[in-house]
Parts: sequence; C-alpha cells; structure tokens
Amino acid sequence: MDFNQIIGHEQVVDYIRRGIKEDKLSHAYILAGEKGAGKKMLATLFATTLQCRERGDNPCGKCQSCIQAESGNHPDIIWVTHEKASISVDDIRNQINNDIEIKPYSSPYKIYIVPDGDKMTEQAQNALLKTIEEPPSYGVIILLTENVNQFLPTILSRCVSLTLKPVPPHMVKKHLMEKYEVPDYMAEISAKFSQGNVGKAIRYASSDEFIEIKNETLHMLTHLEEMKTYEIMQFIKSVSEKKKDLNDYLDLMLLWYRDVLLFKVTRDPNGLLFADELRHISEQAEKKEYEGIELIIQAIEKAKIRLKANVNFDTVMELMIFVMKEN
Repeated sequence: MDFNQIIGHEQVVDYIRRGIKEDKLSHAYILAGEKGAGKKMLATLFATTLQCRERGDNPCGKCQSCIQAESGNHPDIIWVTHEKASISVDDIRNQINNDIEIKPYSSPYKIYIVPDGDKMTEQAQNALLKTIEEPPSYGVIILLTENVNQFLPTILSRCVSLTLKPVPPHMVKKHLMEKYEVPDYMAEISAKFSQGNVGKAIRYASSDEFIEIKNETLHMLTHLEEMKTYEIMQFIKSVSEKKKDLNDYLDLMLLWYRDVLLFKVTRDPNGLLFADELRHISEQAEKKEYEGIELIIQAIEKAKIRLKANVNFDTVMELMIFVMKEN
C-alpha cells in the first residue's frame, strides 16, 4: 500500500508527502474525520514512509522497516491503547511520556499513533501537552479523532490539523467496482449512502444485510404515523438484534430527514439521496414544520451519542422514535 492508492484526500496526502520530501515535519499532528474515512490507513502510511530506509515520499514496501510496519510489529511505531472508555493520564504517561525518552531502536523517528484521541481525559491531554511542547527531535505524535472539539485549545494550537473530507461518490463507486469487483448497482447504492466515506461504502457493499436494513428503515420511516405501539416495539427489537449495524439504521434515518428538510426548502428532487421515495419525501416535507424536522434530526444525533455512551438501548430508541412520531 502506498499514497498513490489512497482514494480522495488529495490535499492531505500532498501535504504529508511534501513535508516528508522537504524534511519539514511537525512533532504533532491531528488527523480528523469520521469513522471509516481512512485516518488509520493514512497514519500508518505516514509512519511507514517516515521510517522507510529508502527515504522517499512513499514507502518502498520491501525494506525491513516497511515489512515490520506492514505486519504491525515495528518497534518504533507505537499504537497507544486503552482498556477503559477514556484514555487516562496513566495511559499517556506510560505509553508516550515515559517511553519517548528512550531513543528509537532502529529508525530515525519514534512515532506514536493515538486512535480515538478525542477520548483523552483533560488530565491526559495536559500530560501529553508537556511532551508536545518539548519533544525530542525524533518524536512524532499523531492523534486520530472523529471530533476535534474534544481537544483542549492548547493541544489544537500545537498540532498540525489535517481534516479528511468526503470523497466524491463517482470516485467511491469506481473504487468499489475496480478493487472489490462490486456490481454496478450495489456500488452505486453503497457510494450514494456512504456520503463520501470510503470505509463505510466498502462495508455497505460487502454486507448482505445493508439492503435489508435500508428497506426495513424505509418501511418504518414511511409508515411511522400509522404504526401502532406494538409495531414500533417490533422494529426496535429487530434493530436490537443487529446492534452491530445500529449506526447504519441511525445514519439512514438522518439522511432521510435531511432529504425531507432539503426538499421542503428547495422543492427540487435533484440531489435527494432517497429520490426513489419522492412521494413520501414530498408528503412529509408538506406536513412537517421546519422546527419539527430539526428536532427530529437533533433527536437522532442525541441517540447516537447516548448509545455510544452505553445508555439503555430500549429507552434511547423509544425516546427518539417518540420525537419522530410527535413532530
């Protein structure tokens, strides 16, 4: 794998490769983007290229360093882990602060990659700050995050922030068809509903259940007004049985109501993700107030946050659907 195989993210890739080529590197980076956007892949390529013995702006893939990096066993590329919901001050001290004082074993750099960097507690961030402010010359820290707003301003001001933006759907579709041999129709649907997230598109395209989840969600969304309580409970039970796909259900709901809002504002069917459901989109846009649609979107986003925080599943889903039904 090298930078030439990255789909989209041209500006971020160009920035990283130029920094490597010109030897103009920061000691701390933030790679921001939603889950599936490619943060881990980019961080891995960045680290692998920095450690590559060929010293180019792409990993050679053949030297011992590249082989170690590809296998996940490179002694100077450290992935910071945590066992609890948050990354504690002890995690940072033990895995970065205390370790970074030891010089690299066999490479020019010692690179620390922190997945879920936004899960660092305030104390952990303050502990990391001391290292970022006075790092050894060989130290590079890469923080991966879905939410840069969780970082302290002092952390943000001392890191180079690189944001992964959505990839154009036609590029995602082409990638799915050429690399994964996904049929045209499935590639089209997966690219469309992934909203430019390549990782999500790959998961949709490789999941036999995605079309089923989409149809099940659409049935609920288009019949919610007349659904009885027991039918709603049946839907919640069905979702609970596929908790690993929970975010797909919620993402589809968000996209639906954003379509409703878009059509209410523009009355233009072009650009709707659910263009095949124009009649239902039009009916809901006519009936619902702007404020009501906004409340529904907020309720779905809150449900995602609460479920991520392990709040009771049934309670969260019931509350969210109540808001959807009432507005």
